[in-house]
Amino acid sequence: MRKAALLYNPHSGRRKKHRLQDVDVAAAVFRAAGIDIDVAPTRAASDAAAQVRMAIRDGCDTIIACGGDGTVHDVLQGLAGRDAALGIIPLGTANALAHDLRLPMNVADAARALLTAVPNRIAVARIDFRDFNNLPSFRYFTVAAGVGVDAHLFYKLNRLIKDRMGMTAYYTKALHLWWTHRMRYFEAEYSSHDGATQKEPRLSELLAVRINFFGGLLRELAPGASLDRNDMRLVLCRTGNRALYLAYVFRGLLGMSGTVPGITLAYADTVTCRSVPGEKPENLYVEADGELLGRLPITLSMVPDALTVLVPKGHPTLAAH
Repeated sequence: MRKAALLYNPHSGRRKKHRLQDVDVAAAVFRAAGIDIDVAPTRAASDAAAQVRMAIRDGCDTIIACGGDGTVHDVLQGLAGRDAALGIIPLGTANALAHDLRLPMNVADAARALLTAVPNRIAVARIDFRDFNNLPSFRYFTVAAGVGVDAHLFYKLNRLIKDRMGMTAYYTKALHLWWTHRMRYFEAEYSSHDGATQKEPRLSELLAVRINFFGGLLRELAPGASLDRNDMRLVLCRTGNRALYLAYVFRGLLGMSGTVPGITLAYADTVTCRSVPGEKPENLYVEADGELLGRLPITLSMVPDALTVLVPKGHPTLAAH
């Protein structure tokens, strides 16, 4: 790391009142190490990719996303496929990717961890979807993408609730909404490079997960998922039984092994999802990295060797590369 751009989101996540102070602390760590650091707020989410491309054009070899998973997601759109590295200072609400990378949650400690981090080239996932104007669009993602119940919750819940109330209250509100909404179904096909295409004629939820450790209460959502792999770990929910959904979530909360009836896991590098007869596509939402994107149909795919990420030393799988 010689020249870096530190892009921060001034409007989301924890410690918003202290955001500029936190950004200054991180920047001071990098400057003390002799790194040329440019600091700028992210503008609209749609502008973040352009900010990243401009920073790389100006000679930055590292882009530091100072925020949560949404900020990382926005930065990723301009960074995927390029040589500059991604560093993260976790200042969001959930910080799932930062937890998976085993980054410290303290700002100064996270900045110092990036100074000695190991650059690791990984694959990223891509989701092609229809936006809310019914136009084709795509996004890259690093944490997870979802179709069905979880995306419906993102559609119904005002994201400001999470910022005002914190994750515990957000989960409580989400649980109530999830328990009362009508399940909707869709079909999916998925395959991996070494296997035949599998068909799922009726799903109420599909999650395509890339990380292993979410941190916080959730911990592990999809056992076997890893940024060290070139595929996605799918959670396939064939059931509309809400109790089985809860059983699966609590299995992750408690770190339990074993299966839940109606919910299976699979590996895939390509996935397609479409509505089924009787379900309107406009009622089936999709999300990636916690960002509501649009509606079905979608295609999920992998982009190998697409991103250099800075991994703290001592990471159980990635730092050894």
